[in-house]
Amino acid sequence: MRFMVIVKASKESETGQPPSEKMLIEMGKFNEELIKAGVMLSGEGLLASSNGFRVKFSGAKRSVVDGPFTETKELVAGFWVWQTKSRDEALQWAKKIPFEEGEVEIRKIAEAEDFEPVIKTQEGAETLAKEAAFRAQAKH
Repeated sequence: MRFMVIVKASKESETGQPPSEKMLIEMGKFNEELIKAGVMLSGEGLLASSNGFRVKFSGAKRSVVDGPFTETKELVAGFWVWQTKSRDEALQWAKKIPFEEGEVEIRKIAEAEDFEPVIKTQEGAETLAKEAAFRAQAKH
């Protein structure tokens, strides 16, 4: 099972202030532990929302809104993608994250088989098969 671990933004991360050296060292050790265990597939920190933008969709219309965005509780400061055998294993790893404060949200990543119940046509089945092949190819 793959999970995305979403690190919620804070007022501090939104100021553009980087983590302390101590936190960077602790996170480096934690990431190394994840990698050695074969859990971590990827992980990145994100810059403040002032460096980002949003694209809004309404029918054929597209509009762009530049950051910063004011609702800190809705923002993401970073993420990991983990592969674990179960939800419980992901939870156990999450409890080891060396944060003193903050919050992470953990969501299962949808796999091709999660969409099988909605596939009713040959074209849908072919699309699903192509998507699975793309994902397998991207892993190499």
